[in-house]
Amino acid sequence: MPTRPTWSGSIQISLVSIAVKIFPATNAGRQIDFHQIDRKTHTRIHHRNVDEAGEVEKADIVKGFEYTKNRYIEIDLEELKALRLPTAATMQIKQFVKAEELPLALFERPYFVAPKDNVQAKALGIMRKALAQTNRLGIGEIAFSGREHLVAIGAPLNPKQKGLMLYTLRYENELRDPKSVLTNVEEASVAGDELSLAKQLIDKSTSKFDLSAYKDDYEAAVKKLVDAKRKGKPLPEPEPEPTKAKVVSIVDALRSSLAQDKNPKSGAKKTVRRKAA
Repeated sequence: MPTRPTWSGSIQISLVSIAVKIFPATNAGRQIDFHQIDRKTHTRIHHRNVDEAGEVEKADIVKGFEYTKNRYIEIDLEELKALRLPTAATMQIKQFVKAEELPLALFERPYFVAPKDNVQAKALGIMRKALAQTNRLGIGEIAFSGREHLVAIGAPLNPKQKGLMLYTLRYENELRDPKSVLTNVEEASVAGDELSLAKQLIDKSTSKFDLSAYKDDYEAAVKKLVDAKRKGKPLPEPEPEPTKAKVVSIVDALRSSLAQDKNPKSGAKKTVRRKAA
């Protein structure tokens, strides 16, 4: 667990107050960093702070809020620090909701919630058990990392895990209307035999989830490419695209899939390869 919490404060539930610390539950995903270089000189390109008059010294750069097109109000860092929202120190639980009521699209990032000390552990333990047995999530807001976050707090899915879990959620204005891309999607009729085949395929391909079976191999692939270029070796051969069988209809495709000898339940490990955006 990191030594410094992301947020420290109190969870307020009616008249109950529990002092806690919140820590990230995830590591930032690794990303391959590429520098921009001059193709002719092979040296790195540097970016400078400039405006229409030329280069600007670092000491002369301040934050500015654009309140209308090309019109700015300068904001001092100390003025931002003075904006101490109540949610910077207290998470007021506004309501409890059934866990299944929250769409997955709302969830952003998970955090561990630990009691501030042993005195607070008792109260946190009571709330943890109550949230687990009622399958509820508490909804509130907290401020950290330069913004206010809508959050849900609940019991860990793993009953052996201590503390609570907190999830930052997206606000309503951060969610896109599905009609913006799905309006023209036709709702096709589904026959009973077609649905039965699809359900059989799903059942056949269902197995216990093993997170360790999935790896991001993009970084290793890039390093292999770089190593080959440095040593003047042949570049790695691209992996062949999987062959696609010519299938006349979705029913034929489902039947062919079910007829395959390979069974995902056999425990064969799969590796997910993620391509760069």
